[in-house]
Amino acid sequence: MEASTAVSAVIAAAREILGDRLSVNASVREQHSHGEDTTTPTLPDAVAFVETTEEVSRLLALCHQHGVPVTPFGAGTSLEGHVNPVRGGISLDLSTMKAVLEVNEEDMDCLIEPGVTRQELNTFLRDKGLFFPVDPGSHASLGGMCATRASGTNAVRYGTMREAVLGLEVVLADGRVIQTGGRTRKASNGYDLTRLFIGSEGTLGVITKVRLRLQGIPEATSAAVCQFQSLAAAVETVITVMQTGIPVARIELLDDDQMAACIKYSKLEGFAPIPTLFLEFHGTEAGVKEQAEAVEAIATEFGASGFTWATDAEARSRLWQARHDAYWAAIALKPGHRGITTDVCVPISRLTEAVLGAKKKSEESGLTSCIVGHVGDGNFHCLILFPENEPDGLERAWALDRAIVAEGLSLGGTCSGEHGVGLGKREFLEQEHGPEALAVMRSVKTAFDPRGILNPGKMFRN
Repeated sequence: MEASTAVSAVIAAAREILGDRLSVNASVREQHSHGEDTTTPTLPDAVAFVETTEEVSRLLALCHQHGVPVTPFGAGTSLEGHVNPVRGGISLDLSTMKAVLEVNEEDMDCLIEPGVTRQELNTFLRDKGLFFPVDPGSHASLGGMCATRASGTNAVRYGTMREAVLGLEVVLADGRVIQTGGRTRKASNGYDLTRLFIGSEGTLGVITKVRLRLQGIPEATSAAVCQFQSLAAAVETVITVMQTGIPVARIELLDDDQMAACIKYSKLEGFAPIPTLFLEFHGTEAGVKEQAEAVEAIATEFGASGFTWATDAEARSRLWQARHDAYWAAIALKPGHRGITTDVCVPISRLTEAVLGAKKKSEESGLTSCIVGHVGDGNFHCLILFPENEPDGLERAWALDRAIVAEGLSLGGTCSGEHGVGLGKREFLEQEHGPEALAVMRSVKTAFDPRGILNPGKMFRN
């Protein structure tokens, strides 16, 4: 069956399943043609707004039968082209699957549908004394966070989605539904299918339910900001704090360019546009005080200009909102510019070399690059700004990206600490893992998706 005929057959049958929740409207298709990245948008042939696992199962069986591509779509916040339907077909929108199905307070776990966002889940949990800690800094869906193995500002203490997910419900390419994992905190039986789907970016199956590990809301929380005259001093402070074993909840680095952008965009008064650390401490009143004093002493040794404390909830929220808005602040820093972001992560002992090397390469390129990172676990981002009206602007930015990644790999790091591969990091996958490991990954893909319909074009270059 020709591709156009197959797509027409799927659209007609899908309309019988979904009714007016199957859309071929041009504006709806355009909304589902891209995420928050610089890859060229591609229109899907139709958008399916699913509400149940059964609907997902029936649609995937249909697409498998006709060989029609399916690209899962959550909140559309991805930075590596994950949701771009590069081969057309169906964009499978799971954003309306928003039920919180269970909360087991005594066991500190919950079961949710994939369209629930982190913010929505934490609002639901607030009165139960529990919270979900993985915080990527955007209004991402938790299903998408599973698919990309997301992490964020709290990962240094609470881990990433890999540690946070206890089990999944997944619809396979041919429509079969499987359950992975369970409610126990550990198990030693069979292949770990849960971890296989975490980070698979919708290429092996579609996640329709997620069982998450929750945390208790800490008795006390405090935040602090300290500033440094040099980027090296700020990074060395981070390394010393981590090697000392102080259990900070968050420790975030902003370089001078990023801090200047945040001051302007988020109206952060009282701060200078110099390298800065944002920190947060969780625990008992006494424990938080002890942690903060220990970090302050280390920062002072490296020439920090002092701590600015934020102990009330409103002040803390303002600081962290500024950190979460760092991407938009950087974009706004230079009108007429767009940005691409690196996602290098290195062993903590090599962090100074990686960050200073990235800054030097940015300066040599002539492009502005704002550095921000979850540096407690060795992960940092360079938001590389390039002029939209210059024909070679994007390619210059990608050349800088490749140079930064190459140095990160040479230091024992990875090309992506949390954003995933998608379209943007495909060229680095073989460099990092080698051809044999890549061949094994391809064989896993073929076993789960023999017709290649699930999010085609992602992870692998061909």
